[in-house]
Amino acid sequence: KPVATKATNFVDLVDGEFYIDAVNWTLEKEIVNGVTKTEFKPKNNITREQLALMLYRYAASKNMVSDVTGSIEAFSDKDKVSDWAQDAMQWAVGKGIITGKLGNKLDPTGSATRAEVAAMLQRYIENVK
Repeated sequence: KPVATKATNFVDLVDGEFYIDAVNWTLEKEIVNGVTKTEFKPKNNITREQLALMLYRYAASKNMVSDVTGSIEAFSDKDKVSDWAQDAMQWAVGKGIITGKLGNKLDPTGSATRAEVAAMLQRYIENVK
């Protein structure tokens, strides 16, 4: 259980909550950021592109990202991927971590279901070395 050495300044993070140590650690390691400069939004659902970005940054922190080789061009909603998530989504597609949904869509801003999170984590563990 890694420990963060500094606390955050987000107004919506409450000391003592079950997630606070994990949030502080991921912020310190620059794996996640807040949704705004002052809010983390710990109770919001996570989007598919946010999860891809977290996995991408974690892999990068472990020197497990060399080049972004995937392509999102084949997906009908490729234009919906946020600018800040482009590399992460391309990487996640290239590594087979994220796959399309019905209608050949990435659904980058859609909430990731528990099943999608589980599948993405399993594929990350299997495909990123």
